[in-house]
Amino acid sequence: MGTTARAWQRFRQHRFGLAGLVVLVLLVVACLSAGWLAAVLGIDPNAVDLFGQYGAPSGSHPLGQDDLGRDVLLRLLAGGQVSLSVALVAAVAAASIGTVVGLAAGYMGGWLDAMLMRLVDSVIALPLLPLLIVLAAIDPTKLGFGAWAEEQSFGLIRIVLIVAAVGWTTPARLVRGATLAAREQGYVLAARALGVAPAVVAIRHILPNVSGPLIVATTLAMGQVILFESALSFLGLGIQPPTPSWGNMLTGAQELIWQAPMLAVYPGLAIFLTVVSVNFLGDALQDALAPRSSERADRGST
Repeated sequence: MGTTARAWQRFRQHRFGLAGLVVLVLLVVACLSAGWLAAVLGIDPNAVDLFGQYGAPSGSHPLGQDDLGRDVLLRLLAGGQVSLSVALVAAVAAASIGTVVGLAAGYMGGWLDAMLMRLVDSVIALPLLPLLIVLAAIDPTKLGFGAWAEEQSFGLIRIVLIVAAVGWTTPARLVRGATLAAREQGYVLAARALGVAPAVVAIRHILPNVSGPLIVATTLAMGQVILFESALSFLGLGIQPPTPSWGNMLTGAQELIWQAPMLAVYPGLAIFLTVVSVNFLGDALQDALAPRSSERADRGST
């Protein structure tokens, strides 16, 4: 039985991980079907209908209408596209930066390792959420970005860049630790003895063997990114209306909690289900891709 088959077999034994994967797939499929559902219902999710303000759930509006008469279900699905996209892109970007830093530090060692790890320690020492709020509050128009900062996509790109700029430290430390162990293995020593370039050794021989912890860290980071994006949007510093996200939908619902409490429940429940599912999936991947460490942890706890 191959390594992939064994990993899949271990993953299938993790019931919560499977449940998390199913929930995430259903959420992604539902969010991607927002355009098709809007065409079927014949509704523009951004169209304002003041006569339908706080409309109750119906056949044409399955989750009702918000304070501006917009369809809640379609905006929830469209907001999911934004929130999930930010989570995926930001987590992958942070993992990419961390991988480069971790590989360089672990493989080269010496002064480069010491300098990069001190940089990692400096970033980790910063209070994360206040730092994100400060960075998100910076006015880009005063930094020379001009009209580009007025585009709707700029808010999404800015959140991705901010999260990636502060979220690469965990992947960097994981990759460095795995690289330190892998560089003393026989296949790496043989490649170095044959004169293979350091970059080729790191990418071709070491990186595939440290990808397990990196995949787990990236998966778990997606849940954190969703929470950060929601917190920033809730504070008015993230994705700006009329572009919907789960965070700014919560922001718009906080003043309407007595008139229409479900406007806060729907995006809050979506965030909760996504984050919990991602965490379950990350735990299952950790058990599947790193069974030895899981077994050692279990033996140590007994």
